This record gives sequence, structure tokens and C-alpha cells, in this order.
Amino acid sequence: MFDARLRDPVDRVINPIARWVGRHGVSANHVTICGFGFGLSAMGAVMADAMIAALVLLLMNRFCDGLDGAIARYHGATDFGGYLDIVLDFVFYSAIPFGFAVNNPENAVAASFLIFSFIGTGVSFLAFAILAEKRGISTDIRGKKSFYYLGGLTEGAETITLLVLMCLFPDWFAVLAWGFGCLCWITTATRIHAAAQIE
Repeated sequence: MFDARLRDPVDRVINPIARWVGRHGVSANHVTICGFGFGLSAMGAVMADAMIAALVLLLMNRFCDGLDGAIARYHGATDFGGYLDIVLDFVFYSAIPFGFAVNNPENAVAASFLIFSFIGTGVSFLAFAILAEKRGISTDIRGKKSFYYLGGLTEGAETITLLVLMCLFPDWFAVLAWGFGCLCWITTATRIHAAAQIE
């Protein structure tokens, strides 16, 4: 919902860093993989009940996620880079709820519901990108991307906010997971409706 509005301020901060990093031979894929390492470490920190460490690692993951795209634009984006970025993003998004389930088995049902809901948003997002490619539909409202980014009620900014809140208020995990999961299903429904309109 907020990703498009955040694009310009984020770019103003991250583009100079990306140019500097890019000049020193670091590729976008290197940053993507490094960021994924931070993401998996955040999951491990959640499992170990080290929530402040998890929060820091989560934010480092998200910083790398912004930086890799900016470096790709600097060097020239590749199809594999775009593919790797989105695959590791979706794995990371599900890793944090899984970490909370391991940390406290009482969270397992809520975590399962959230991951179940992420499947809906993820599949509806990626399947729409296939339709958009076949129909020649494009947009750069969220910046230049490897494929079509369809918006919704629960996009990247909202998901990051959710994960941050979970780390700050772990006792509220179940409430946050159930609530956000329901919002994800609204997003999935609106994306299915959008796909039906172009059929």
C-alpha cells in the first residue's frame, strides 16, 4: 500500500551508497545473498529469543534488499538477479514466523496461518506478473523492476512493519499474525480481481 510512496525517499538515500558500492566491484547478487544471510540469522535470533539481535539483523536484511536493486540499476539489471531477489525475499518473509513458532510452540498455529496467508499474496503477486508480461503491461510506480509489481493492502513496507513489531512485541505475535494474515487474504482477493479485469 505504501511502497510506491516510499520509493523516492528510499532512492534518495540508497542510490549514492549503491553507486559507491558498485564502483568497488560488489554485484547486486552478492548483496542479495548477503542480505539473505542476515535474514536467516534473524530467524535464528528469534528462535533463540534474542529479539533485539533479530530486529537488527532483520533491518540489515531489508537494507540489503533495497541496496541490491539500486546496484542492479547502476550495473544493469539481470533476469536472474530479479529472480534471485524475489525468491529469497519470500523465503525470508516466511522464515521469521517460523522462527517464532520454534521459539514458542504456542505460536505455531498463528505462524502457520501467517505463512499460509503469505502463500496467497506471493502466488497472486507472481502469477499476475506472468499475465502482465504476456499482455505487455508494465509500470514503474514502484521503481524499475525486473517484472510487474502489483500492489495491494499488504506490500513490502507493511510486511516489514509487521516483522519489526513482532520483534519489538513478541508477546503480541499471535494477534499480529492473525490480523495481518487476514489483511493478506484481502490483498490476494483484490489481486485476483485485478487479474480477472485484464482477462
